[in-house]
Amino acid sequence: MFATLSDRLADTFKNLRGKGRLSEADIDATAREIRIALLEADVALPVVKEFVGAVKERARSEEVSGALNPAQQIIKIVHEELVTVLGGETRRLRYAKSGPTVIMLAGLQGAGKTTLAAKLALWLKEQDKTPMLVAADLQRPNAVQQLQVNGERAGVPVFAPSPGNGTGDPVEVARASIEEARRKLHDVVIIDTAGRLGVDQTLMQQAADIRDAVQPDEVLFVVDAMIGQDAVTTAQAFLDGVGFDGVVLTKLDGDARGGAALSIRSITGKPVMFASSGEKMTDFDTFHPDRMASRILDMGDMLTLIEQAEKAFDSEQSMKAAEKLATKGGFTLEDFLQQMMQIRKLGSMTKIMGMLPGMGQFRDQLENFDEREIDRIQAIIQSMTPAERENPKIIDGSRRARIAKGSGRQVSDVNQLVDRFFEARKMMESMARGGGMPGMPGMPGLPGAGGKRGGAKQPAKGKKGKKRVSGNPAKAAQQKAAEQAAAAEKAGNPFGNPDGAEVDYEKAAEQLNLPKDFSQFLK
Repeated sequence: MFATLSDRLADTFKNLRGKGRLSEADIDATAREIRIALLEADVALPVVKEFVGAVKERARSEEVSGALNPAQQIIKIVHEELVTVLGGETRRLRYAKSGPTVIMLAGLQGAGKTTLAAKLALWLKEQDKTPMLVAADLQRPNAVQQLQVNGERAGVPVFAPSPGNGTGDPVEVARASIEEARRKLHDVVIIDTAGRLGVDQTLMQQAADIRDAVQPDEVLFVVDAMIGQDAVTTAQAFLDGVGFDGVVLTKLDGDARGGAALSIRSITGKPVMFASSGEKMTDFDTFHPDRMASRILDMGDMLTLIEQAEKAFDSEQSMKAAEKLATKGGFTLEDFLQQMMQIRKLGSMTKIMGMLPGMGQFRDQLENFDEREIDRIQAIIQSMTPAERENPKIIDGSRRARIAKGSGRQVSDVNQLVDRFFEARKMMESMARGGGMPGMPGMPGLPGAGGKRGGAKQPAKGKKGKKRVSGNPAKAAQQKAAEQAAAAEKAGNPFGNPDGAEVDYEKAAEQLNLPKDFSQFLK
């Protein structure tokens, strides 16, 4: 969704790297590039003007001019302003103190209200609520049936006394649903209302009548994130005609430019509360402004990734796999398959990798990743016997031919999988026992972590004048940087460089034969 904006901002910040001081021309050029990036992303013009003005004002202030690293400070300012534009703090649902909490969905036809109603119901169910869906969209053909199908997929009951397709009174259905929820002890009622292809008086009046009849605790405006700046116009029309408390963005997985997400909050003053980003019922979550800002700036979204992993992973099974890794040959293809199936629960590999910091530079490779490759690996492993999965060394030529035939793959594919498994297992076992990859420590939290086996060679003890240098490249660079800073401070310069700029991390990375991009991790 934000690929274009993210790439443009990344290119802008590259021009600032390595500068110890920012001139007025640097600030103006950066502001101009940010303005172009936002306009290309379909952000509303008033929002762009306000955003760029705030960034320029702060860029000229003492917080940048007195900073050790002005470029990093500019990125920090842009991040904080993005968080502000997106809503600041995460807005949570308000629940009724007594009786069922009533949530009403409103929006144009095609925005995805019916599917989103079921996603929201499933999300509430996971929060230990007992939601009920209400089919009050009696205008669109088969809208009631669609909600019933989605409700069944989510495992949530649907109140649908009228068949719809142009018949029935949606206001009466909505009013009756509250009594039905009380009778069957549902603590949340989600009302799916009708939409139109465009904003009109009939649509507004019906939505207002339903609102007045049920007095909802939350009115959520559902908007398609792919309709660009028109989303802002529509949101303002609904705000004036019906009123709403929060916004839900749908189709965030699309290839549109994402300007709606950055514009709606500033124009309407109402927060984005939820985001839907796929076809699955689970592709739905709370909207966190700070996390979305980090994604836009290619800083990743590790918190969301961790939360999803906690839901999907079986901690007991993962611990057993970790223990097996500490034993030579203990980790089998069966364990590998189980771990891979748990990863599949997180969603597509492209989506998972996209949450890692710095993955924006590999966007083309991620977009071209074939998700079916995991299915092929699964087919090969499941074509093996239990004994073969337990001990892959017994897989000889005839067995490989049989496995290839059973999985519909080539023998070369089986050979490649087995060879890669042995290589990966050897590396993971070494890391688990503390040997690690060259210059890297053992994996924390695993048996044997922190040992010296296989690690970098340490300097001989007793030799005078030689300090011990860490085998970890990041720590070694930090150690060297600290020594440079200490020497500079002793010489009367607290910054480590003659011009008063910060320590040159890129040079430190180069001296360690590391890529220049690795310097961001050293910092």
